[in-house]
Amino acid sequence: MTTALQQWHQLVSEQNPAGLQTLLADEVVFYSPVVHTPQRGKAIAMKYLSTAFGVLFNGSFRYVGKIVGAQQAMLEFELVMDGVVVNGIDLISWNDSGQITEFKVMLRPRKGLEAVAIAMREALQARD
Repeated sequence: MTTALQQWHQLVSEQNPAGLQTLLADEVVFYSPVVHTPQRGKAIAMKYLSTAFGVLFNGSFRYVGKIVGAQQAMLEFELVMDGVVVNGIDLISWNDSGQITEFKVMLRPRKGLEAVAIAMREALQARD
């Protein structure tokens, strides 16, 4: 496992979004399963990911599979949201400095995607 991936797993296990400040590269690009355009830059990626920490880490979240390459990983996860089993993947890429440069989230089934989208929208609105 790479340093970036180890740091990511530590932040997830501690539910510590503050660590994203050093883990994300300034030019990171975040791809949401709901927002149709790439979200560019550390500030917006931190906003989405730290909000996701509060929404998705509800006690049922767990990683169930992974494929790891030299500078990219696919992490499969599942959780239960509003009674729906949600399955998803995080596609994470990092640079030679060990900072995440790209974070892409995909979710299924549609009912699970909709439940996550509603919860994220509400949490993001509460932040503003």
